Amino acid sequence: MLLSILIPVYNERTVVERSLSLVLAAPLPENMDRELVIVDDCSTDGTSDILARLAAGEPRIRLHRHSVNQGKGAAVRTAIENAQGDFCLVQDADLEYDPSEYVKLMRPLLDGHADAVFGSRYLAGEQSRVLPFWHSMINKYLTLVSNMFSNLNVTDMETCYKVFRTDLLKSIPVRSNRFGFEPEITMKASKRKLRVYEVPISYHGRTYEEGKKIGWKDGVKALGVVLYFWLVDDLYVASYGRGLLNSLTGTPQYLSWLTRVLRPHLGDTVFEAGAGLGNLTGRLMARKLEYVAGEKDPLYLHALRNRFLRTPSVTVCKLDPEDPNDYLPWKEKFESALCVNLLETVDDPAGVLAHLAGILKPGGVVVVLVPQGPGLYGSLDQAMGHKRRFSANELRETIQKAGLRVERFYQLNKIGAVSWFIFGKLLGRTRINKFSLKLFDKTVWIWRRIDGLLPWKGLSLIAVATKK
Repeated sequence: MLLSILIPVYNERTVVERSLSLVLAAPLPENMDRELVIVDDCSTDGTSDILARLAAGEPRIRLHRHSVNQGKGAAVRTAIENAQGDFCLVQDADLEYDPSEYVKLMRPLLDGHADAVFGSRYLAGEQSRVLPFWHSMINKYLTLVSNMFSNLNVTDMETCYKVFRTDLLKSIPVRSNRFGFEPEITMKASKRKLRVYEVPISYHGRTYEEGKKIGWKDGVKALGVVLYFWLVDDLYVASYGRGLLNSLTGTPQYLSWLTRVLRPHLGDTVFEAGAGLGNLTGRLMARKLEYVAGEKDPLYLHALRNRFLRTPSVTVCKLDPEDPNDYLPWKEKFESALCVNLLETVDDPAGVLAHLAGILKPGGVVVVLVPQGPGLYGSLDQAMGHKRRFSANELRETIQKAGLRVERFYQLNKIGAVSWFIFGKLLGRTRINKFSLKLFDKTVWIWRRIDGLLPWKGLSLIAVATKK
């Protein structure tokens, strides 16, 4: 395994060489190597020359440099983008944190208990320098506010030592350029439902006379970061994943509407293909004897396993919807199957439905939701990875080709068709902004009641089919 140690550096010529020597010599867990991903944030005091010399003589150092000083968050973002390891650990270039504690930080991750580990200066570490009272109080106050809004109970949100699985960290967008990185990543770890552990660490803090850079203004900005990312669900990098799933995390009223339509057709045993983040799973699995959530995407699969770790009626499985072998363990075991916003992303929709028919008992039900209206296909669909939009006739033919019998169709979200036409066809947008999604969700109670009165077709089409 490989540990990527992410080191942002700015004007640390007096300590950086000693600090990096400790990082290079620090003990690691068995069978683990290290790489130092160092980002020089446009140092002006001679630090750059020291780093260049060290990098030239040490193959484990990979050095990057910003041409303009941007801040710690920006340097960490660059380091994340260039990390190649299985895990990422953030390490400041000063001597405040002790690299000899890497083994302790890595243990919850290697044991499979955690997705992220925070090193806490306020738990019972071996040793900790006594610092000014008000500095410690401000840190603890910021942690308290962060806990209130993130619903995490950490003791040290502002700690430098944060370790993540690299695949998860690379999928989280980092927007803060300065010291807002700490509250931002904490809020997003909470919203992503990551399993966060804390371990006690030693701390040898510096005074401002000794070179400490963070100030009271950064503390005020940290409060703003907490509030901003409490309101805004900016959880996945733009290039990652099925965009619709990310958007739906911010539309709970729409999901409740959709759940009302789907639930009456589902039996006591349900198989959901393409479960994504589990937005519908969490609403539909209640009072089911068995609910299997299948997903192909590794990060969504990870999120599902975390979310339903202690829900005995829910089983999470890896499922490539177009691979017939992935369905074999479930042959003829379920009363109902659910396929929401999946058929538009695959090459052979009828083949996927035929596989789902194979896991149903005789007379079992498949409930399908697809985007409706080939004429609406545009930039939004392309950005979300949609290969098609369906008409009612096309969906009926696809279902019948899979050996299923269509029982009924539902039109859903007619007001959404108007927005989709404006954003995706007229304006050529690749995403719907979060304000529009929030506004839509707050007014769902109106649209749900008048949906059947509007004279045009819905944005989505739901079909209920049975196994012959």
